[in-house]
Amino acid sequence: MKLPTDHHSPLVRRLFSFWAPTPAAVRGWALASVVVNAGITVSGAVVRVTGSGLGCPTWPRCTPDSFVPVAHPEVDPLNMAIEFGNRLVTFLVLVVGLACVVAAMRLSPRRESLVRLAWLQPVGIAAQALWGGVVVGTMLNPITVSMHFLLSIGLTAACWALYARAGEGDAPARPVVHRDLRRLGQVLVAAVFVLVVAGVVVTGTGPHSGDVVASRFGFDIETVARLHADVAYLVVGLTFALAFALRVTGAPLRARRAAWTLLAVELLQGVIGYVQYFLGVPAALVTLHVLGSTLVWICALWVVTTLRTHDPLDEPAARPVAEAAAPA
Repeated sequence: MKLPTDHHSPLVRRLFSFWAPTPAAVRGWALASVVVNAGITVSGAVVRVTGSGLGCPTWPRCTPDSFVPVAHPEVDPLNMAIEFGNRLVTFLVLVVGLACVVAAMRLSPRRESLVRLAWLQPVGIAAQALWGGVVVGTMLNPITVSMHFLLSIGLTAACWALYARAGEGDAPARPVVHRDLRRLGQVLVAAVFVLVVAGVVVTGTGPHSGDVVASRFGFDIETVARLHADVAYLVVGLTFALAFALRVTGAPLRARRAAWTLLAVELLQGVIGYVQYFLGVPAALVTLHVLGSTLVWICALWVVTTLRTHDPLDEPAARPVAEAAAPA
């Protein structure tokens, strides 16, 4: 019997590559998980800006007596369809996450580090789904909505870790740049996370609540928007400093490319942020800004994972010249 992994179609072989995985297949599924997790953050933003947060007024059912959308006298059909569509995306994310688990477990030779990272996905997705019930039950309280987004950010980080490690070995981490540059990269990722949190606070204070009955943070929108912008300036400054330092120290090309890409995404995100602010935060630009924030986070993770590597266990780790010359 011909297996799907032996099918003549490259697309079919890729779809079933989790069953007879190569290291490249595991890495490919991990990248797919990064993409679909970024996608669900954007679909969640669409739910919010269209006022569809309670389009399905119950959880886990869409309506009190149905798991799928049915006519409801108090809910607009379009809002219900948008919210239900977002819930369906969760199943896509789960399918990709489970494919990562199967691929990691069936990889030969098996790498326990990849298996552990892969299992974070279905566990995190289950936590996300359950938290979605809390969001609905609290009528879109901004605290629970904010946590919903931050859980997605954490899950995206786990997916990226799997992607990065799938392309490396299992030896202890080895720096490929000077230790001070690695520390700067770590500070940069922490600053980007603070930027994301500040953006969440702005979102929870602004006009797009997801539904007219949803509460808002009691902060002054001008104040939190300025604070968010100040953190963004700090992040851009740190990114430029790191990119410049990587350039002048002759760091590996992949590290330099990642840093400059992050800077470009940040600058584009800044333009979108200012335009949406001065146009009165239109829904389309808010959605685009959420996509931008997700890309900034992913690119920051990309940068920090290019500053070190893991060699295969059967290869001796070579100490970088810059690191060896550094004072103790």
